[in-house]
Formats: sequence, structure tokens, C-alpha cells
Amino acid sequence: MIILDNVHKAFGPNKILQGVNLTIPKGESMVIIGGSGTGKSVTLKSVLGLVTPDSGTISVDGINVLDADRDAFLARFGMLFQGAALFDSMPVWQNVAFRLLRGSLKRPRDEAREIAIEKLRRVGLKPHVADLYPAELSGGMQKRVGLARAIAADPEIIFFDEPTTGLDPIMSGVINDLIREIVVEMGATAMTITHDMTSVRAIADRVAMLHDGVIQWTGPVKEMETCGDPYVDQFIHGRAEGPIEAVR
Repeated sequence: MIILDNVHKAFGPNKILQGVNLTIPKGESMVIIGGSGTGKSVTLKSVLGLVTPDSGTISVDGINVLDADRDAFLARFGMLFQGAALFDSMPVWQNVAFRLLRGSLKRPRDEAREIAIEKLRRVGLKPHVADLYPAELSGGMQKRVGLARAIAADPEIIFFDEPTTGLDPIMSGVINDLIREIVVEMGATAMTITHDMTSVRAIADRVAMLHDGVIQWTGPVKEMETCGDPYVDQFIHGRAEGPIEAVR
């Protein structure tokens, strides 16, 4: 579904991606791990066409990202943002139905509200939450609303940007389980960026380790612990010593 072929990206003298090669099969959940500042978010934004690579190609379902019709292309994606990124001035149901109230996916207002309430139910939130505002919700509830919005238009591909950041361990487990259930249920292709190893083990079919602008290792999540790659081994066990230099 998604292929990155020798992708490079620099911002001035700062080289972020230095030849990223990665294939994400249709219907699989790929989790990209790596330290802060290693280019995980740039990789995600490049797939969405929000960042243009300096060289290399990215294709989604056989179509070059840079050649795709933007509206039709982005309509295939759902996105759960790191901080939920809800609109404070809108009630919850309008946040969830944001894409269904405008643009090429526009639905009648009553229908969009019904869909929003159903998606809220799918992530464990009751109908009355639809008329609350984001400020009236806990962090975990906001994250669920963000997840409901990500799946509102039944996308083929869903991106998760640090889905458990700022949540306690119990709520993190709830969100991880919801993500896994929904991805499997929808048959969607998923790409997650995170440094939360609990999330990795709960969400991933496959894992890719990004460091120094390249994919150091990729493989099934069940092989991650025993892959023998020194970068993966240091990262997943949180060791100070190893090929990854800690910023001091």
C-alpha cells in the first residue's frame, strides 16, 4: 500500500532522511520506532505530501504521492494527532464529523451527526458526550474523540502520531486496544510513530527502526526482541550504552 524508495529530506544543513526504504503491505499495521528528532514525523508528513522529499519516491497504492489529486488522495487517510488536536470552539460531534461537514466527503448535517455518535460509541463514549466541548473532557476522552474523528470517514489508511503520549498506563492500554481492534475490524493499513514500547507490542504487525535517517531494521514485531540489531536492542531496552548516542 505504501512504498518509500530511497527518500531523502534535509532542512538546510540538517539532513533528516538519508535514504529511507520502507514497504507497508495493505492491511498491515507498521510501527516506526526511533528517538526524538530521528525523522519519524517527517516520514509521516512526506507520505501525506505535506513535506516534499529532496529525492526518492513515495507511492500509495501505486500512485506517486506528488502526482495524486490532493482531495481524493487525502480522503483515503485518517489521522490521530499526538495531542488530539481538537477544535476548542466546536462540540465533540462536530470535531468527529469535521470532514463529513465539508469538502468532497460532505454529508447532510443530521447524517454527519449520526455517524459521529456511532463512531463515538465505537471508541467507548456515550451519546451525551457528542454535545460537550473538548475542555469538558479528560485527556483520555479527548484522545478517544480524536480516534473517532480519525475513523469517521472509514479511511483505507490510518496514521497514529504518538497515540498514548500524556496518558496514564491504564488509559494507554485502553487506547492501544482500541487502535488494534479498529484497525483489524476496518481492514485498514496503519502507520504509527511512537517510542512507547508497550504501544509497539500492542499495535504492530511489523516494526521499523529509524535512526540516522535510514531504516536500520524492519521485521515482524514477534522478531523484534531477538533480531540481534544493536540499534533495536538498545532502543527497546532503554540502554544508555550502544550505537545510539544519548544527547547530554
